[in-house]
Amino acid sequence: MDQYDYIVVGGGTAGCVVAARLSEVPGTRVLLLEAGSTQPLPAMSVPAAWPELMESAADWGYRTTPQAEAGPVAYPRGRALGGSGAINAMAHFRGHAAVYDRWPPGWRYQDLLPYFRRSEHTVGRDPALRGTDGPVRVAPVPEASRHPVARAFAAALAAAGCPVTDDLSGARQEGVGWPDLAINDGRRVGPADAYLRPAAGRPKLTVRGGCVATWLIIERGRCSGVRYLSQGLHAGARAAAEVIVCAGAIGTPKLLMLSGIGPARQLRGLGIDPVADLPDVGQNLVDHPVVMVTCQSAEPLPGSRYNHGEMYAELRSPLAGTWPDLQLFPILLPLAAPGFPAPDAGFNLSASVVAPDSRGSVALTSADPSAPPVIDPGFLREGRDVDRLETGVELIRSAAADDALARLGTEVVPGPEVRAGPGLRQYIRRGVGSHYHPAGTCRLGADDSAVLDLDLRVRGVGGVRVVDASVLPVIPNAPLNATVLAVAEKAASLITKSRHQVPLTSLINESH
Repeated sequence: MDQYDYIVVGGGTAGCVVAARLSEVPGTRVLLLEAGSTQPLPAMSVPAAWPELMESAADWGYRTTPQAEAGPVAYPRGRALGGSGAINAMAHFRGHAAVYDRWPPGWRYQDLLPYFRRSEHTVGRDPALRGTDGPVRVAPVPEASRHPVARAFAAALAAAGCPVTDDLSGARQEGVGWPDLAINDGRRVGPADAYLRPAAGRPKLTVRGGCVATWLIIERGRCSGVRYLSQGLHAGARAAAEVIVCAGAIGTPKLLMLSGIGPARQLRGLGIDPVADLPDVGQNLVDHPVVMVTCQSAEPLPGSRYNHGEMYAELRSPLAGTWPDLQLFPILLPLAAPGFPAPDAGFNLSASVVAPDSRGSVALTSADPSAPPVIDPGFLREGRDVDRLETGVELIRSAAADDALARLGTEVVPGPEVRAGPGLRQYIRRGVGSHYHPAGTCRLGADDSAVLDLDLRVRGVGGVRVVDASVLPVIPNAPLNATVLAVAEKAASLITKSRHQVPLTSLINESH
């Protein structure tokens, strides 16, 4: 088998950061394994084309178990260099500081702030809070280019008394704002563009696409390498120092469980010999449920040149805790929830619960690595999340009655005849979907039930860490990409520091 110092499993947002940062250390041999192609699809660079990437070759194409009354929900996850950061809607803002202050010591807001700043390049933002020279260039939609629906929605919410902020990642993290998007010069700035491709010339960095990790090689309690499939053939590689699993909130627990790391009783039932009994692997899946109010326009509206969203409002329902629990945003396309008719022309005004109470899980169905996992985000399992979405729809309807927004379109789904109460709650349960922000399935923490310790090491197994959205102990009330970038930057720093503390020769000796 080929030998490296580090093997990074998964070339998504975190994997791109970790592989690029580790390869900056002179002489360090880094292998990055990505299941998807290393060649980007043309639509990846075009911001407004991101919907075309759903169910493309760059999408794992997962579906959930039936959710509420909606049936199975589409669950796209990136399968390409850049991962979900290569197919997402490019919104780049962090969660409220109070979210991270609920994380364990060493991972709270002030601990993460240097890494948020290190990852991003902003212009005209507060440099004490925002990065000015990082790899990911971000900016809000210029005022002159804002879509008329997004502009009218923002104005209507402000007129209704909602707070307004000039930067959702800045000092005021609540209200109606025009956050940064990972778009520069009219093109997506994905994690592979920002981190990995600039590092491509480093001689000790090897990037292999089309490589699906099947299990971790664990010998005498230590992970020493990875087995994977490449073009249908079995292959493997060994890591002298560590394996860093960055396969995402769905792929990472799947790989750990296939390798014997997880709930021992369930693994034995599938014929997998347990290596470490960690019952919480695959548990605590949390995501942001979303519901849409579909509006029909009398004639086609101009298309968005950005992400079909542009503005976002972080607001509080009566159930909010110490940070906003609702996010409102437009989708500047004539869509409707599955099972409901979409208009020929129009747009959606959407509500998402970004501090949900509901939890779900990721589980295996067999020991076959090619079998898809069972994904159950548990949408609306807790009635409080239905309450929050009902509040969100009512806020949307209040804004939609504003003259400027009403001139652009009128509600057709669920329709004005569906009023607050049982009818609206039934629509929410039938129309619920995902904001595509899964997290939490390999939680870090200081408590014994946490899958990872505070250095992101898997408990009970040496030589392996996890770095991706699965580690998040409390989900941010924002799209996850900015947070995962910061977590990965901090992780790379931790890994580099630990390598300097432990002689590499001792790690090599341990692995043989």
